[in-house]
Amino acid sequence: MGNFKEDIAQVEAIVLDVDGVMTDGGIIPTTDGDFVRRYNAKDGYAIAAALREGMKICVISGGRGRMLENRLTMLGVTKMYLNCMDKVAAMHEFFAEHGIDAQNVIYMGDDIPDLECMRLVGIPVCPADACMEVVEASRYVSEFNGGHGAVRDIVEQVMRAQNKWAKNLKGVLGLPASH
Repeated sequence: MGNFKEDIAQVEAIVLDVDGVMTDGGIIPTTDGDFVRRYNAKDGYAIAAALREGMKICVISGGRGRMLENRLTMLGVTKMYLNCMDKVAAMHEFFAEHGIDAQNVIYMGDDIPDLECMRLVGIPVCPADACMEVVEASRYVSEFNGGHGAVRDIVEQVMRAQNKWAKNLKGVLGLPASH
């Protein structure tokens, strides 16, 4: 483990929690058992851009719901473990499936259930409003709260370190920007 900026240039994959990381943690239950969550569009753009450039992104969450799955699918996330009660097993499966070295992985979490996963990777990170135990376990704490740009912050830093940020200047769907 070396310098943070040098280490993020070697990142092979980013693993994200949802509630409190991709969202502000607030959920509104619906009558059909699903949940309404609020996402940050800039976080979504960064995820889609990273996926287009070949970054492996995996979402592991105890959260569930059709709307959550739809949001991730819309961004292009193909590897997701939702309603997951054993995040460590999910991470091991993801690493094995893609031949990923855990030392070259970023895990972004915000609360106690994320600590075990954070200890497995080389680059544990968190949003500014993560619980104290997660902040202490992190190599980097974003200046942004969960659901308010923390995901964009770390994804953009990785992509810049790898000279892949804003490379093709395309929108979420990969279409060139219109003038």
